[in-house]
Amino acid sequence: MIFRAFILFAVGVSLQTLPAAAEFRIAFDWSGLQLCTSGKPNVVPNPQFRVSGLPAGTRAVRFRLKDLDVPQYDHGGGWVEMSSDGTVPAGVFTYKSPCPPGAVHDYEWTAVAKTKTGGGKTLATAKAQRKYPE
Repeated sequence: MIFRAFILFAVGVSLQTLPAAAEFRIAFDWSGLQLCTSGKPNVVPNPQFRVSGLPAGTRAVRFRLKDLDVPQYDHGGGWVEMSSDGTVPAGVFTYKSPCPPGAVHDYEWTAVAKTKTGGGKTLATAKAQRKYPE
């Protein structure tokens, strides 16, 4: 019984000392985006994204924009094959820009890490929010 308790304790201690996997995160900004408040979005190039904590096995990331104030509107997004430096350059895909009609809305980019472009297994999801216009 004492031996079993020691083993359980040892396993618990060793698991606590393992480094935690980095959390999958994305960041972006609206730099260079032409002001739009007409309610009629433009088709524009994606902003630059900074990606960190990309899960092992990730081959591609699917980005999608959502207006949290009008969630049924499809702003679109795109697939990106990830590079090792964690940067997604501006202009890799196009989407419908934020363009709230005369108000400030909350927008959210969602990034889904996948094992292959166009599908595959989902490895992790990250989100980043911003107001527009800021």
